[in-house]
Parts: sequence; C-alpha cells; structure tokens
Amino acid sequence: MNQTTACPLDCYDACHMYVDENGKLKGDKTHPVTSGYLCPHLKHFTQQERIAVPRLNGETVSMEKALETLVEKIRASKPDQLLYYRGSGNIGLMQRVCEHFFASIKAVGTSGSLCDGAGEAGVFLGRGKNEILSPQMIQESEVVVFWGRNPHTTHSHLLPFLEGKKIIVIDPLKTAIAQKADLHIQIKPHCDLHLALLLSRFAVIEGLQDSEFLENHASEYNDFYELTQTVRIKATLDTIDVTLGQIGAILELIQGKKTAILIGVGVQKYQNGADVLRAIDGFGAIMGLFGKPGCGVSYVGDSLSGIELPFKSITHRVSKPTVDFSKYNCVFIQGANPLSQMPNTRGVQNSFSLAGFSVYFGLYENETSQAADLVIPAKTFLEKDDVRSSYGDYTLQEMRKVVEGTIGLSEYELTRVLCDAFGVDLESEPFYLETLQSQIDYQEGVGYRPHKPLIPYQDGFEKGEFEFLDEIDLSFDSSEGFYLITSKYPKGLNSQFHRAEGVYFHPDAGFDEGMRVELSSHTGTVEMIVKHDLRLRRDCLLIYSGTVDGNVLTPALLSYEGESAVYQEIKIKVTKK
Repeated sequence: MNQTTACPLDCYDACHMYVDENGKLKGDKTHPVTSGYLCPHLKHFTQQERIAVPRLNGETVSMEKALETLVEKIRASKPDQLLYYRGSGNIGLMQRVCEHFFASIKAVGTSGSLCDGAGEAGVFLGRGKNEILSPQMIQESEVVVFWGRNPHTTHSHLLPFLEGKKIIVIDPLKTAIAQKADLHIQIKPHCDLHLALLLSRFAVIEGLQDSEFLENHASEYNDFYELTQTVRIKATLDTIDVTLGQIGAILELIQGKKTAILIGVGVQKYQNGADVLRAIDGFGAIMGLFGKPGCGVSYVGDSLSGIELPFKSITHRVSKPTVDFSKYNCVFIQGANPLSQMPNTRGVQNSFSLAGFSVYFGLYENETSQAADLVIPAKTFLEKDDVRSSYGDYTLQEMRKVVEGTIGLSEYELTRVLCDAFGVDLESEPFYLETLQSQIDYQEGVGYRPHKPLIPYQDGFEKGEFEFLDEIDLSFDSSEGFYLITSKYPKGLNSQFHRAEGVYFHPDAGFDEGMRVELSSHTGTVEMIVKHDLRLRRDCLLIYSGTVDGNVLTPALLSYEGESAVYQEIKIKVTKK
C-alpha cells in the first residue's frame, strides 16, 4: 500500500486512506473503524475547485505581495484591534499553529461554538468529563438509541457495527436509520427534555432503575425523580406528540439490555441545550448505563482529551456565535465561512464589511472569501503533514503528506512568515509534529489518544458522582409558525462541497413543490423554493446546514451554558409569493 494519511474534515469518522497510482483516494481496509470505505466528500475531494492564487481587493497578486500586505496590516493594528477567527474546515492539530502566532502578539481570539457547545456543557456538568462510545464499544450493545442523530449522513462508518441490534430512533425527521428502526418516535422539535424526564419518571415507577449503580455513583437520584414529577404527564405527552404506549415501548426494548444512547447535535440547538443533554444523561444514569460494557450515553466527543498541544493559546476571547467584526482593525479568518455559517447572516455581513481589513485563509471560494480584502490560498491535507484526533472514536492518526502541492501555503508555512516578521519564537515544523506524534498510543498498528478508556466511566465520574439536572424550564413555544430543523446535508459538509438549495416541507404542509415562499423570523426574511420531503413532520420545515441565506433567519443568541449558537430557537412564518 502507498503512504497513508487521515481525513481532517469536521466529521465523526476520520477516514484512513491512501492515494493510489492514479491519484485517487482509496480507503485503508486495515483500519478497524473506517475499514476501507470513504464517504462521498472524500471520493470527490480532489475534484473540488480550489482557490489557486492570492487576491488583494479583488485583484490577483503574488504570494509575496499577499504576505507583505498581511504583515503590514497586522503591524498597523493594536492587539485588541486584531481578531483571529479559526473554524473547523480542517480539524488537524497543526491548524492550531497559527494561533501560536496570534497568541504571542496578544491578539483577540474566539470562544464558544457554532455546533455542539451547549450539549458538551451539559455533559460536563453531569459527568465532569466527556467520554464517548467508540464503534467497537457500541458493537457490544444489544440496543442502540439514536436520539436526534443520523448516522447515514454524519457517521456512516458506524453502520456496520449495528448489525443484529435493536434500533430505536427519536427524531422529528424520518431518517434512513428511522425507516429501518424497530421503533421510531417522531417527536416534535424542542421537546427532547420533556421526553427524557418522562422516561426517567416511568422507569422509576416501573422499578426499572439500577438501584445499585445509583447508590454508588448517583446518590441524588431521588431529587431528580422528584423533579421529573413536576412534568404534567397527559398535557406534556399531547404537546410533544408522544404516546404513553411509545414510552412503554422504549422502556420495554431496553429493559435488561446492553443499551447505547447516541445523541446528535440537533437536540441542543436551543438556549437550554445543556439541560437537554443533562436530562438524557439523567435517564442513562437512572438505567445504570454508565461504566458497563456495551452501555452508555454518547454525544460529540472531546477530541482533545488527553492531548497536550505544543502551541501558545490565546487568552483574550470573544464569543464566536455573536462576534462583531466591525470592532476590529484587522480580521483573520482561517478555515471558516462565518458570513454563511454564523447566525444572523445580514448582521454578520454588515459587521464584516465595516472591519478595517479582512483576511481569508482557506481552500474554497465562499461568501467570506468573496467579501474579504485579502485572500490567501491554503494547502489541502494531502499536501502537508499533520495529526488528526477524532470525536467519534479514540483514534489519533498521523496525517502524512502524500502528494506535492503547487498551490497555497500550509498553516506552518504561513505562521513561519509571520513569526519571522514579528520576532516571535517558533519551533521547527518537525518539532511540533514529533511532539504530537509522540502522544499516539499504538495498539496493533492503530494509533489512539493517550489514556483511552476500555469502558468509559468504569472507574466512576470526575466529580465523584454523577450530578443530575436540578432545575428546569418546562415552558413550550406556543408562537405561530413552523419549527426549524437545520440538519446536515448528505452531499455537503456545512458550506463545503455541494450545498443544498431551497426549503423542505411535508407535502401536506400546504405548499406546492416549486412554489416560491417568503420565510421570515424576527432576525430576517428570505425567499426560497419549496421542495417536498415525506420524512418531515407537517409542523416542521427543513433548511439544510450550508444552504445559502439559511442563516438570515437564525438568531444571534447564545445558549445558557456552553456559549453555543442556537439556530433552532425560533419558529418560521411562511408566506406564499
């Protein structure tokens, strides 16, 4: 086999691969998770058109001129007027070397998340540490619950590990996994908290709780049970569109079985997103699902857990979901497309236009590159060395350079130029790579993160005990309009690769396919073409992540915990044109 590398895309899977003699990407069949299969993004990765040359104010310039301009603009900015904004277009660890430079000159960075921060905050509040169930761990399960998670789109390498298992799906969308499931609860959006509390309540009523586990690891469970009793059963079931029989069916399927609950990011795209994860985790604790083979509750993992980064980190940060670009004399964007992916697109575009000078460093044209004053093309992951951790398993993989690049700069090359210009200390590229590679724990030829648990939480929780949710807001959104769902698009990854078009409704929602409609929220108004999708509830509309102008409608709000964007914290009014 030729030299192998790993995929850096923002995805659970972290495919392992090589480039064959014809220049095509091929999956590495020896890898225990990805097993030689590549997702559609990688199958067509080398065919994606890239930014080939630098641009300054819309005009092509040499790389030398682009770098001279970048140095000049940074030099003309005070540290508190210089913003460094890094996205997740590439999540290789060497991407963080750019932050080393900006940290060294005391620039401003960003904190928070456009994706999973509310849910992660909820996990940390309950468990103290965010450990996941790897595909190999899930393979030991007898029942797998997909709660707002669509593995066919976001985690396709998990599918072979599900063979022979009972599948439960809780999702407003009848996804591919839901269509094959033993039980699908097509719950109303933003009602997952209520369902989790009812499941815990009825589990205790039926005597299904794991009393031994609770006494040893979650002794405050009686207080949590009392909290669940504040939920009005009939009124809540009617509101969330779930029946008592369906709750009984869930409990019957998992009773006495090794059960894994896999949670997607959609359930936490609300201001109370942390509470949603804590409630689902609480149900897992009631059932004693932590610390046992084939059992657990798993969200998006903390891919940096156990890894020591050799780079300086920025100390002064502002919230990524709500950052105001207009406050800065120089804005440096790396591997991100905030003018599409941040909430409140119109406000973001306006603030970006008022920034003193804007720089885009990345691979592909998008809304942000087209609006930036200076564009610097980057190298692809195939053209440089890196190390890739994963949030879907515990692998830590070397990303070896497999082809020679003739376009753009690597993150290290750009950082070297900036550090030299400003007299900032920077170690050699081999030093950083070797520091990261030295932390890889090789087992049977596969690299893993240090201290990979055999069974997550087998030795208990970080704080000594699991901490249950102790306060809740059970109010419902009774405003008019359609619930907004912002799922991942099967053919794209946020605003990378293919991007969805239009807005999707159930055919019975009252809008003909091909009709132009006006969508409005308190944040903005946009027109889109209607498309039909039988998998949707009639009270929902779907705008895939990455759809042009989709975030015109979403609010610039933060979650109560986790400093996360909350894209679905609205209802959308629809008017026929």
